[in-house]
Amino acid sequence: MITLRKANERGGADYGWLKSKHTFSFANYYDPKHMGFSALRVINDDVVAPGAGFDTHGHRDMEIISYVLSGTIEHKDSAGNIKTLPAGEFQLMSAGKGIFHSEYNASNEEALRFLQIWIEPNSFGDKPGYQQKDFGKDVGLTTIVTPNGENGTLAIKQDAKLHQLILEPKQQYLFESNNAPVYVHQVSGSSLVNAIQIESGDGAKVLDETELVFENVSNTPATLIIFELPQV
Repeated sequence: MITLRKANERGGADYGWLKSKHTFSFANYYDPKHMGFSALRVINDDVVAPGAGFDTHGHRDMEIISYVLSGTIEHKDSAGNIKTLPAGEFQLMSAGKGIFHSEYNASNEEALRFLQIWIEPNSFGDKPGYQQKDFGKDVGLTTIVTPNGENGTLAIKQDAKLHQLILEPKQQYLFESNNAPVYVHQVSGSSLVNAIQIESGDGAKVLDETELVFENVSNTPATLIIFELPQV
């Protein structure tokens, strides 16, 4: 079963310096039908104005993934990490027993766009952690996040995986989901997922499917994020 969530159905916010689209309920956007999916709690598509950003604020017991689509993030946290995160890179911050951080657009001229993703952990009160890596833009499936951090992936405190799928026009890819709950987010382009079309910004909840066939039906490369999640 595949349930489509269209981009224009998402909630959102416009603070001037920040324009955000919320796949699931977040901040002032509340929809009891869209509170998350399995352990996946937040997918925000954020556009931050030049020189602006999120002042220091705290998190606790949440796995927070940032994926920069354009621009560069300036990150600083209470664990002593001072980092820049350029386009194409992934960051995983494990909030654990508590961490404070700030995120700013490193440019005074160009907007920053990134996906902010929250996944609920399966252990609590742990020491905070920080990971960052550029996984490149290879065509095909690239695994980004796993529970144990195998093969150079980022290690998450949850029985979950995150994959990046890049397809050339007309290219297909068979993904074996093994009946696990899967969430698909179309980052760019247009694709078919088991013959259901999804466009940029669309998402799809997948339950009780053993295989997913992806096909790029746009004229440019298509990028998707695929989440393998614990049973609902």
